[in-house]
Amino acid sequence: MEIERKYLINSLPERLEQYESKQIEQGYLCTNPVVRIRRSNENYILTYKGEGLMVREEYNLPLTKEGYEHMRGKVDGILIKKTRYLIPLTDRLTIELDVFSNELEGLLLAEVEFETEEEANSFIPPAWFGEDVTFSDKYHNSTLSKSGLS
Repeated sequence: MEIERKYLINSLPERLEQYESKQIEQGYLCTNPVVRIRRSNENYILTYKGEGLMVREEYNLPLTKEGYEHMRGKVDGILIKKTRYLIPLTDRLTIELDVFSNELEGLLLAEVEFETEEEANSFIPPAWFGEDVTFSDKYHNSTLSKSGLS
């Protein structure tokens, strides 16, 4: 089960380069249900996501590089490229800050994953977070892969 809140970011925090980051490329084979392939640095993953906004099922399966490259040519819509920065928030919470490139250049999104719905519902975001878009499917990567920033 994935429980997360998602926020637009208006400006990047200072000294972003000090945080661990990953180069991510991902595409969608299907968006209903969501079936995604992802390369994160040199790791390859096939993901199924169920319906929902803040809370939904998520299953990740390892892929080989060859399997990823085979399916990469079959994605619907755009191939999303982004740098994900992992910014510690508390001893248990990490901000995943996505800085998009290519067709989605300029989009900045932050996600925070939680262990329980209660924890997610009581979350108070840092001051540098912008609009809460948790309950808008417009900012799901699967939606962005079809429609871009329209």
